[in-house]
Amino acid sequence: MHTAIISILQNWTSSDRPTSKQLQQLLAQELVDSQRAQAFDITQENGLEKIEARSRLFLVVYDEVVQLCQKFGLTRSHAILSMLWQLWLPLAMQLAEARNKLERPLIQGILGGQGTGKTTLAEVSCIILRHLGYATIGVSIDDLYKTYAERQKLQQQDPRLIWRGPPETHDVELGIQLLDRIRHCHTPILVPRFDKSARNGTGDRTELEAIDRVDIVLFEGWFVGARPVDESAFENPPPPILTPEDKQFARDTNERLKDYLPLWERLDRLIVLYPVDYRLSKQWRREAEQKMMASGKSGMSDEEIDRFVEYFWRSLHPELFITPLTKNPDLVDLVIEIDAEHCPSKVYKPAFKRQR
Repeated sequence: MHTAIISILQNWTSSDRPTSKQLQQLLAQELVDSQRAQAFDITQENGLEKIEARSRLFLVVYDEVVQLCQKFGLTRSHAILSMLWQLWLPLAMQLAEARNKLERPLIQGILGGQGTGKTTLAEVSCIILRHLGYATIGVSIDDLYKTYAERQKLQQQDPRLIWRGPPETHDVELGIQLLDRIRHCHTPILVPRFDKSARNGTGDRTELEAIDRVDIVLFEGWFVGARPVDESAFENPPPPILTPEDKQFARDTNERLKDYLPLWERLDRLIVLYPVDYRLSKQWRREAEQKMMASGKSGMSDEEIDRFVEYFWRSLHPELFITPLTKNPDLVDLVIEIDAEHCPSKVYKPAFKRQR
């Protein structure tokens, strides 16, 4: 972010209030990035009104957002200011507008792998939207995992399903019922939750969460919205899909993904958090494991991380399943590119990028 913009935002956090000149500066900088401006529907004509509204919201939510970021280990003040001003606030305001147009609860899908910031994005959005008057809940595809007993039986049927996560390990019908109940405003809503620490880390369902009102659902997961690809994609697939067994596992997973399409049909919008290089997920996983071990918890070795991450690449490879989505304006509303530091480097609508 431009240093002058950071300076303005820092002044606001020190009790200064926005001036007309500052708002004009912010609008001018906003319009410099034409991709992001179009992604958030900001123009020369409506821009000042939107920047003024964003500035008011910034002053209200800043302290609470900083506290949440610190919980997630994000302590760099410039990074927080940048993401809050350039991404989190305009996105939450866009979601509020989309909810108003629907006149029913909005189901927002968020696709993102580990390290892309989908959990942080969802929780910060909940804070901002609450201040805008919207009851917002986060639901992960992890919350739809089959029970421990069901997954044990599943693993006996298909020993390749050594970890929870790939298609087939979720109760898709449970997700459909949940989203339908929310869409039709049937209350109370009983939201399934999953405890990853249960059963010695194997995980299991926990108590349902009762919700009385929902305006917006942030439904996130590592393959939320992903579509099956043509079988020809597995004739010469990218590594680590190398052996005939790897290719068969990829084909079978691709087939199982079809069962999730009725669930994706319940999504009103889809955001893709897209790493500039999908291989960063290994680095990010190592960083996460190192933090866990530094805090006294057990963690995976580098070799175990490689096996773990590559297992998921073999099931749904990012180049085959995620990259095509970033270019598909019919399925995706917003793409947020994530750099090596976990920060958003670009925000755009697929149709806009395709035209360039």
